[in-house]
Amino acid sequence: MLYNPQEFSLITNQSGFMNVLRVYRKWRSLLKFLALFSLCLVLAASCGTSQSNAPNNQTETAVTSGDRVTIGTTLEVKTLDPADAYEIFPGVLLYNLGDRLYTYQPGTTELVPQLATTLPEVSDDGLTYKIPLREGVTFHDGSPFNAEAMAFSIQRFMENGGRPAFLLADQIESAEATGDYELTITVKQPFAAFPALLTFSGVTPVPPSAYELGSGKFKPDSFVGTGPYKLASLSPDSVKLDVNDQYWGEKPANQGIDIQIISSAANLFNTFKTGGLDVVYQTLDPDQIRTLIEGAEQGGWQVIEADTNTVNYLVMNVKSEPLDEVKVRQAIAAMIDRKLLVDRVFQGQAEPLYSLIPTNLPEYKPVFEQEYGASGDFDKAKTLLTEAGFSESNPLPLEIWHSSTSTTRSLVASTLKASIEQQFPGLVNVKIDSVEAATIFDNLDKGTYPTVMLDWYADYVDADSFMQPFMSCDKGSVEAGCEEGQSQLGGSFYYSDRANQLIKQERAEQDTNARKTQFEELQDLLATDVPYIPLWQNKDYIFAKSGIEGTVIQPTQQILLGQIKKS
Repeated sequence: MLYNPQEFSLITNQSGFMNVLRVYRKWRSLLKFLALFSLCLVLAASCGTSQSNAPNNQTETAVTSGDRVTIGTTLEVKTLDPADAYEIFPGVLLYNLGDRLYTYQPGTTELVPQLATTLPEVSDDGLTYKIPLREGVTFHDGSPFNAEAMAFSIQRFMENGGRPAFLLADQIESAEATGDYELTITVKQPFAAFPALLTFSGVTPVPPSAYELGSGKFKPDSFVGTGPYKLASLSPDSVKLDVNDQYWGEKPANQGIDIQIISSAANLFNTFKTGGLDVVYQTLDPDQIRTLIEGAEQGGWQVIEADTNTVNYLVMNVKSEPLDEVKVRQAIAAMIDRKLLVDRVFQGQAEPLYSLIPTNLPEYKPVFEQEYGASGDFDKAKTLLTEAGFSESNPLPLEIWHSSTSTTRSLVASTLKASIEQQFPGLVNVKIDSVEAATIFDNLDKGTYPTVMLDWYADYVDADSFMQPFMSCDKGSVEAGCEEGQSQLGGSFYYSDRANQLIKQERAEQDTNARKTQFEELQDLLATDVPYIPLWQNKDYIFAKSGIEGTVIQPTQQILLGQIKKS
């Protein structure tokens, strides 16, 4: 998931999959951050030229015919190889061009079979998954889908060294066809969220006859899958999807999708307003979004708004003085006025976040609101600072680092500084620093930054994907902090025996209610120990012409293109 996807890539010319994976682990968060930074429709300051400054003649004409639907976007397609695609927009395309073993019931986060016929049969030790597969499915090239093809696709995903390879490689010991239409997957350790992981857009089967197994052997410019659409053409400025007439499932409600890749947010905005597009999706800047929302009734277009699963947070380096004192971290948590941030910085195009688990997941518990107030608790913060030994004669030094390429994070940091120093005059000195995102992620695991503002976009919809990457540690102690593991890679260096125990339990637990209780305790630990401070959760927007139906952002952040139609 990249900022300006065509311009940033990992150097992966090392030999062997494990070398590629090792390099990728270090840059994983950078890939996610850069992608989400590019989605400036949810950001608070203009990431591009606003409509008020856009030349009136800068529109790009989109051509549509019949019942084909034209969609405009500024996002680009780096690759459509499912073993290497790790940007948001290619993920949307793959989700519609291919199928996966499991998917979600539209409008919900309820897991349902897709190319599988039932949910998996899990062994008593939680290590073996037997998955019966759908018969009679063919790939776009006419070759049959079966267990052998699915096993090949999973193996290729793990072994070819693509950017998302770790998602399966960290979990799967083996994947093999144990029958023509039976797949058996053995995992390395019990993992209750494993079926959810199999919904990732890249885990779509491809035919062995059209794809190769081997390090770096990718096909970025083509795609052959089993989905409701076939790839008709792919160029730097357009993507065309034709209906797959041989699709095994429900046929699309339209005759095809024509995607125009527009050169700028200003051109995208103008092209939609002048009627050149049926649908516009990412990336418009906040001023343009506000203009389209306010002008919807007069302009005759629809506004589709949805919460996202993107969480934004402040990392607290628990090994860095004075943040090694828990009362100091708690005091900082009590200083945060999230409602002020949402109102002033985001113009309402975000919502306050009080946990690292997004608000739209059932496990969400607003622990920071409960512990530190909806808009902060300044009296509590002053008490905690006093107990930690700080005063006007010995003020708390607070450094906030952020990416120098993010206007939004700069505004958030400035707003936090003004708010904190106004409420705590002479008691807290806030210093804002910025550096390139690549430098941040190159130094995050070294403990360079006392605090740094980041975001997180999970790869699959499960509370585990918002807890384990933050709260777990493989090696360390409370005294020394995390020496090896996720929290060390994430820059907090947090270590808790109880957190590690809870994560191990929730990953092995098959009972939904028991897992929910475990996640609630993990969130309680988060609010008590404060290795991270959640800040805000992004919103997402689509705009569609009047007469376009079925344009919905799913709770999983996917868009089902086959549901869109012209009335």
